[in-house]
Amino acid sequence: MLRLRLLTWDVKDTLLRLRRPVGQSYAAEARAQGLQVQPEALGRAFREAYGAQSRRFPNYGRGQGLSSRQWWVDVVKQAFVLSGVQDGAALTALAEKLYRDYCSSHNWELLPGAEETLSRCRQRGFRMGVVSNFDNRLENILSQCNLRHHFEFVLTSEAAGAAKPNRKIFEEALRLGGVPPEQAAHVGDDYTRDYRAARAVGMHSFLLHTAGPGPEPEVPPEHVLPTLSHLLARIEKG
Repeated sequence: MLRLRLLTWDVKDTLLRLRRPVGQSYAAEARAQGLQVQPEALGRAFREAYGAQSRRFPNYGRGQGLSSRQWWVDVVKQAFVLSGVQDGAALTALAEKLYRDYCSSHNWELLPGAEETLSRCRQRGFRMGVVSNFDNRLENILSQCNLRHHFEFVLTSEAAGAAKPNRKIFEEALRLGGVPPEQAAHVGDDYTRDYRAARAVGMHSFLLHTAGPGPEPEVPPEHVLPTLSHLLARIEKG
């Protein structure tokens, strides 16, 4: 059995996922404001706008004079502009509302096994924290989804000033958890940002892999989680 004291968790697509694609959510809100935009086009435009903003202002603009709220409002407005919407005043109000909406459980749902697995891990006495490439809304999202009470700390990339796979965010999580890396494990769904990055600082890690092609070949089967409910059995066999 792995002698672990701390478990850290990714959030998006590990514990929580969007209830529906971004393009659909944005298009529905636009329709409510009297704007007609195709969800598929809006989804593509969002990915383009998000990528451009991330390259220009990494980590939600921290250190570059932007708040994460303004960072996201600009992304949303640009997504609509790229989709052909030109009403600037309407877009500002729409972007502000969508920013608030994504802070609630209205747009998020738990992955299967998330609540049960977190509860069982706490019952086993593990200390737990979040390590997520997210902005400062995450605390509220976790509270709204009734998950916040499971964690001793919630470390976002905005707060840490570094995003996964940067080792600094994992080193800060270990500091907050008060354990050496060999007594900690990270759980996430991304090979590079979660699995490999945690192992690079000496932590154990598990890769949640629920669908699609198999994980990277260098991930041992005992490190792969077909569902979150497999985690404790993997730890006990480690």
